[in-house]
Order: sequence, then structure tokens, then C-alpha cells
Amino acid sequence: MSADPDSSGIADHPKVLVVEDDFLVAMAMELALKEAGLDVVGIARSADEAEALAARHRPKRVVMDIHLAGERDGVDAALAIFRMLGIRSLFATAHQDSHTRLRAEPSAPLGWLSKPYAIDDLTATVRKALAAIDNAR
Repeated sequence: MSADPDSSGIADHPKVLVVEDDFLVAMAMELALKEAGLDVVGIARSADEAEALAARHRPKRVVMDIHLAGERDGVDAALAIFRMLGIRSLFATAHQDSHTRLRAEPSAPLGWLSKPYAIDDLTATVRKALAAIDNAR
């Protein structure tokens, strides 16, 4: 069984983009996701970087923080990526008040993971989000 390498990576290794401006958190996320069998295509620190990496690598999922480097936040990035590419985000953030959730709603989020979270919770939530996409097809 093969998958389209431009959209999801190797069949057993779906592509995931990490958007997180905290270097140590991003490295821990990347390591955990790789150990869980996912292909992390990159780490973006800003909304602009996230959009560029998503356009280049076409990940199946984006793990998105809200607070990012630069003027635009993760909601801005998620909305742009969803509009451009139809790729939905899983928000992993401490910022999930009702206003933020309402702003993010048009990006069809796959879920919200509250920081601080256990790495096992991150990988399990990403796996659930990927399964939800596969089941929707």
C-alpha cells in the first residue's frame, strides 16, 4: 500500500508540521512525534514560516501553538493554511479562551491540547486527529 508522498508521507509516517516558537518545547515535540512514527517536516517559529513550510511540504496535519514569534499568531497561521491548502490544525497551547477559539473556528480545528501537557498526550491527540481525517475520507 502506498500513499501520495506529497500529501501524507510514507503510508506509515504521515507528515506533520510543528509550529512552536519555544525552541525547547519544539524540540521535545519533534522528538516525541518522530518516536511515535510521524514524519515531522519542519518546525516554524512564526506564522509566515508556518505558511511557507506548509505550502512546501503539504503536511497532513499542523500542530499549532497560538503565541508565535512575530506580529501574527497561530490562529492567523491556521486560518491562512486552511484557506490555502485545506490543512487543518491541532492547537497545542495555553491560550484557548473563548475569543481565541471563536477566531480559530473557521480553520476547522481538529482539537485543542492544553499546555502544559504530557508528551504522551500530544502524540495520542495527534494520532486521534490523523485517524479522524482518515475516517472522514
